Amino acid sequence: MEEQIANATEKPVRAGEASMSEQERRIAAEKRAATERRKQALTLQRENILSQRTSNPGRRAALESALSEIESQLAALD
Repeated sequence: MEEQIANATEKPVRAGEASMSEQERRIAAEKRAATERRKQALTLQRENILSQRTSNPGRRAALESALSEIESQLAALD
């Protein structure tokens, strides 16, 4: 069990990281973490918009526009 936990917590070596310095790996990991946080925030915003129901055409158009923008930002992060 302890070995499984240790293996799960080890940093995976990504392609190209073998020749990177420790500082470069740390910066790359921070960038990946920031990107993941941004994806999570956008996903939450998307879910919030999808959960809203309205019969007001203006409000519906605004929600659709916001949803489109969020989905394009998510696509750009992938």
